[in-house]
Amino acid sequence: MTQPKFPKKKRLRGVLLTETGIGRLQEAKIQAEFDKNRGNRYTLESLSEKTGLSVDTCNKILDNEIPVDRSSLKIFFQAFNLILETKDFYKPDSPLFNEESSSFQSQPELPEGQVPLDSLYYVERSPIETECYKAILQPGALLRLKGSRRTGKTSLMTRILASGKQKDYRTVYLSLLLVDRNLLQNLDLFLKWFCANLTLSLALPNRLNDYWDDLFGSKISCKLYLEQYILANIQQPIILGLDDVDYLFQYPDLADDFFGLLRSWHEESKNREIWQKLRLIVAHSTEVYIPLTVNQSPFNVGLPVELPEFSQQQVEALAHQYQLDWTVQDVKKLMDLVGGNPYLIRLSLYHLSQDEMALDDLLEEAINASQSIYQNHLRRQLLGLQNQPEFLVEAYEKVVMADNPIDLDLLTAFKLQSLGLVQIKNHQTLASCPLYAQYFRRYFQE
Repeated sequence: MTQPKFPKKKRLRGVLLTETGIGRLQEAKIQAEFDKNRGNRYTLESLSEKTGLSVDTCNKILDNEIPVDRSSLKIFFQAFNLILETKDFYKPDSPLFNEESSSFQSQPELPEGQVPLDSLYYVERSPIETECYKAILQPGALLRLKGSRRTGKTSLMTRILASGKQKDYRTVYLSLLLVDRNLLQNLDLFLKWFCANLTLSLALPNRLNDYWDDLFGSKISCKLYLEQYILANIQQPIILGLDDVDYLFQYPDLADDFFGLLRSWHEESKNREIWQKLRLIVAHSTEVYIPLTVNQSPFNVGLPVELPEFSQQQVEALAHQYQLDWTVQDVKKLMDLVGGNPYLIRLSLYHLSQDEMALDDLLEEAINASQSIYQNHLRRQLLGLQNQPEFLVEAYEKVVMADNPIDLDLLTAFKLQSLGLVQIKNHQTLASCPLYAQYFRRYFQE
């Protein structure tokens, strides 16, 4: 990614969000998504409509890497019923913006979302990356990335796509969370949306009307569009990364048809050269808990890649990268609270590296709602749980109130796992980490 260039030794116009501002905005945005958007994330387009700002400005505010006008930030805050305060923003110091240092690379990035490709703080879980980079080069490859929420699936997927670009492959990243809910009620509309996005990403003209035929039906039309138009007009292999595919589990009929299509394309590559150009990556957060015909499921073929939590050695190495002079005992203290959860580990090390607090203070204040660095994340998890059916809330209460892992029916356990709230070990369910257990135990007690 090309970094923005700024005039040497000149202060940029505009401001950036402080950690306080980011926290306030994220909490308000998440609350609004649950209250006013039926729990769906706001897309950049919907944020633009909600705020009256351009898509580009909304993206800059959320990325918080390029300064924006203070007035734009004020409008964005007002859209979420917030008043922009002086503690929410700052003017970046000029030394950070010059030709020698045109990015924030020397500073740890706030651990939210995908870890940037050029980040010094990405943790490789060898040999997973190397195996994926090799596997995606195989004709008709299918990689299945599985891991709980915020374990790094998107970060790994973007690196596989980047490795393909280095081989001059064409690449497409598509998150299924971007699908409007009304499209998920209709297979024909969904497949047209899918093909249109694929076409757009590959910079091809949209020719859906030329290939869509009601007589053949949606699935055959979709296949013909890929085979006779996209694959026929793109000479290089195409790597298609589909993220958040378990979102479709909520729509079993559509999921059965779409996943069956993915499986059929993979099988076509064994017999037909044109389909060997299509390489698939699918990422999901939980086990497949909807019934799929065995020979039509893409989840029992290809290369399965399960992302584990961070090991003690990986946490030690990451702490060193954050320039923390830690002992093995320090690492153990942190992991006794957050386990090997990649997001919580990175969040902890980021704040500790900023000299905001000592490790013992962080551990002591872990679930203190007014001071803890985890408060926004824990509230987000709580809101996510509260938005679920009552039986899931009751099941999670049993999990966190129990002294030992408990037996849950698999469907319930998988749904809690998809929220990132539990681990499943030896067919038994327990809280993802002690931090969650402490926080939710107090919540249910109160």
